[in-house]
Formats: sequence, structure tokens, C-alpha cells
Amino acid sequence: MRVSAVSESSYPDHDVRRLFSTFAHGAPGAGLLLLRVVAGIVVVLQAATALRSGFPPGPTILYVLAGILGLLLLVGLWTPVVGTSLALLALWSAFLQPANSLSWLLLGTSGAALALLGPGGWSVDARLFGWKRVELPDRKS
Repeated sequence: MRVSAVSESSYPDHDVRRLFSTFAHGAPGAGLLLLRVVAGIVVVLQAATALRSGFPPGPTILYVLAGILGLLLLVGLWTPVVGTSLALLALWSAFLQPANSLSWLLLGTSGAALALLGPGGWSVDARLFGWKRVELPDRKS
């Protein structure tokens, strides 16, 4: 009988496994929830303030997109995609608005961190894609 070691790189789905994390609970999960909620609220408020001031159509679409990203962050849905999109949007907004670039830099960093770390246990992502417990009934003979 021959036993050989199996490395992680020999699995075909190694690259996809990152998307199916364990969704942290406890203190790390609370930290991710706090980061997600604060970033989402700030993005929604910035988008609402900008939309009220009446920008031309180009930036209006940008702020509507930012508002949608903020709402998705608040509930924790599609967090890796939303975090990456927020980081790119914030980088672009920092170049478009140099006077407000520090707040966009902070939001972009938060979005990148959420994209890399995941949404945490208290999110829609955790409910949809997290570990499930399956209980099978006992067999009756």
C-alpha cells in the first residue's frame, strides 16, 4: 500500500475555495460587521448628499452606483465583488475630487479589506453561502 501526500495545489478547485470561507463569528465577526456597516453608511450618505446637490448625468450615475454598493455592503450581499467595486470606485473618485481624496482613500481601503476578508458571520452572504448543518433522520428497520 502506498500513501502519498496531497498538496493544496493538486485540488482543481483551490482558487475557488477562498470564496467559501468559514464566515467569522464572535469578535472577528463583530469587527467585520462594524467595518461593513460603517463603510456602507458613509457611502450611502455621500451618494445621497451628492445626488441632492444636482450633478451632471455622468457623476450622477457614479453616485447612484455608489449608493447601491453602500446598500449591498450594509446587508452583506456579494461582499467580495462589492468591496472590489467600492475600492475601484473610490480610487477613481479620489482622482476626480482631489479635495475629498482622503475620505475616498479610507473608503477604498475599507472596501479592499472587506473584499479580502469577507463579510463575516452576520451577513446575507453567510446565510446564503455559509456552512449548513444537515440532520438526517434515523433509519427505521
